[in-house]
Amino acid sequence: MKKKILILSALMLMSAVVLVDSCKKSSPAPIDLGTLMVGDIDLNAASAPTNVPVNPTITATFSTDVDPATATTSNITLTEDYDNVSIPLTVSVSGAVVTIIPTANLANGAVYVLEITTGLKATSGEMLTAVSRSFTTAGSFLPTGVVAYWNFDGNANDQTGTYNAMTGGVTDITYVTGRNSASGQAASFNGTTSLIEIPNGDLLENTSDFSISFWIKDDTTAKRDQFVLGLAGWYGFQFEYNSNIYGTGDAAQIGQCKLAAQYSISDGTSTSQDLWLDGLGSTKDNGGWQGWTFSKNLVAGGGTGVNGLLAQQWAQVVCTYDHTTKIGTMYINGQEMKAQDFNLYGVPLSNATGLKYAGAAGNNVLAFGFIQDKTDPTIPDSWADYNDPANGHFKGLLDDVAIYHSVLTQSLITLMYNSGKP
Repeated sequence: MKKKILILSALMLMSAVVLVDSCKKSSPAPIDLGTLMVGDIDLNAASAPTNVPVNPTITATFSTDVDPATATTSNITLTEDYDNVSIPLTVSVSGAVVTIIPTANLANGAVYVLEITTGLKATSGEMLTAVSRSFTTAGSFLPTGVVAYWNFDGNANDQTGTYNAMTGGVTDITYVTGRNSASGQAASFNGTTSLIEIPNGDLLENTSDFSISFWIKDDTTAKRDQFVLGLAGWYGFQFEYNSNIYGTGDAAQIGQCKLAAQYSISDGTSTSQDLWLDGLGSTKDNGGWQGWTFSKNLVAGGGTGVNGLLAQQWAQVVCTYDHTTKIGTMYINGQEMKAQDFNLYGVPLSNATGLKYAGAAGNNVLAFGFIQDKTDPTIPDSWADYNDPANGHFKGLLDDVAIYHSVLTQSLITLMYNSGKP
């Protein structure tokens, strides 16, 4: 009897072992993140990378095959840190590899957060432990939505679109070290012949809302007015700077800068208006024109006016126009310097609907380094003749020129300055 009991116990023990072994074999394989890469850049490293390209292809390799039905944009997200905007993605699966690609270029110099939630599963049903990784894109910060962008890293090509320098359109330009390591190179202009010509500039201006941003290091040894850029002068838009740093401090000698531009009017016509900063603090209530709602006083307390911002040093200039409010604003180094309200000017400016190119059809070249194109000038005056080296050719460094068909906000402009300053 004892022998039969021993045999029965042994059989029960063997059954239990088989049952346990069977349970082990049926357990789903765990899913863990192995590598997270953009090319040879490791997003899974201890330190978040700061050199990710703006058009990344992100590959996430897991420990086991991924269920494609769970690799969705609900479970995989990429968020722009500075404005908390969710970036549209395309997601695909091949075995254990998930490929994640933004549908449009990311912003330069911006922080992004990639999150993969527990909703992502293996084909066996095992859930992933949630993953969150951050990275920064290469370059100086540039908000999304840019229409054209020239960083002058060894060439005059548009880094986001098709507004490259025309054939033969780069004259006497050298590319030199920029203001910091992130900014790369800058274009150097000699003050007599240097010029970069960009075709189809009218397409860049014909817009209701407008912003232009650039970094400048003006060489004021030329001691004359200088045209940093121009699209047929005021028939399109131009930015110029009065380089009287040798002045004595009176209004006539304080440096000035302005964006002159042509604006479309609701009746189909157009008119020009200057967004002009003299640094004297004049407004509509204090000796300025009726549309001037704000003007930074740069001479109070012994300040040196606009010269103290632009002369012989790197500065960021941003000019915007908002067609809804009809307000134009200039910022230098992340701070508001000048604002004007077209509603206060009366007609026709109170009926402005945006910016408009009003030059001749064949003269629509955007020039960096002078007021207009050298081959087909719109302005016939002798002072606007490119061939005269004594005219207002720009002398200095220009970098990171960006044009938007939207209004950059104060917070974005401040971010741009803080991330890009020397």
